[in-house]
Amino acid sequence: MEELQYSKIYGAQNTGIPLVVLHGLFGMSDNWGTFGRSFGEKRQVHLLDLRNHGRSFHSDEMSIEAMVDDLYTYIKAIGGDKIDLLGHSLGGKVAMQFAIDHPEKVRKLIVADIAPKPYPPHHEDIFNALSAVNIENVENRKDVQTALEKYIKEPGVIQFLLKNVYIKENRKLGWRFNLDVLKGKYTDFITVGIKSGVFEGPTLFLAGEKSRYILPEDKTNIEIQFPKATIKTIPNSGHWVQAENPQAFDTFVAEFLDQ
Repeated sequence: MEELQYSKIYGAQNTGIPLVVLHGLFGMSDNWGTFGRSFGEKRQVHLLDLRNHGRSFHSDEMSIEAMVDDLYTYIKAIGGDKIDLLGHSLGGKVAMQFAIDHPEKVRKLIVADIAPKPYPPHHEDIFNALSAVNIENVENRKDVQTALEKYIKEPGVIQFLLKNVYIKENRKLGWRFNLDVLKGKYTDFITVGIKSGVFEGPTLFLAGEKSRYILPEDKTNIEIQFPKATIKTIPNSGHWVQAENPQAFDTFVAEFLDQ
């Protein structure tokens, strides 16, 4: 029996093509709640937790291929013929590979602040910080925050990670994500690019103006694999484009989906 990803669904009563949203590394569906509520007024929106994240199942396997398969299983389970697909960062990588592997399932693709290329490892500070927190023995979220602050200087990143702290049944604190697997399999899913192939459908890439994830020289490679791609820049935003400038992000997404 294949395990199904956890999802939050907005606008379940709406008909038409559902919009499926995939978060990034260390994220979860909860991060997209405001977006989901807003877009759920007009369409069905499914916010998914990737494996080893949020409330989805934990697994020793953590690869782009495995996450593509998870998404295929989910779409089959909801009886989806075609979807619109939006992915941010790691979720964007899964979305790109899914669209190339299963083009018949995707009407429109939106990729937030990531290119189809391999990236060098760049989350060492976060892994060091998370590994330094003795999560089973801390008293409360404030203790977790204090421990993280020794390693991470950006308050936004700390708050983002703290969203993953929850109280387990034994009253101890835990992480929603599967830290050991994410750390152990990191190079399997971060330092790989999108495998060869082409998605011919309409595609929108949204790059953060202050982010270095999508560079001008990436345009050529993007257009080889996504010939119908448009690249737009979200002003005044870094990597977390949807959180740092939600107004511009939502406007670009809505315009693209409604075209």
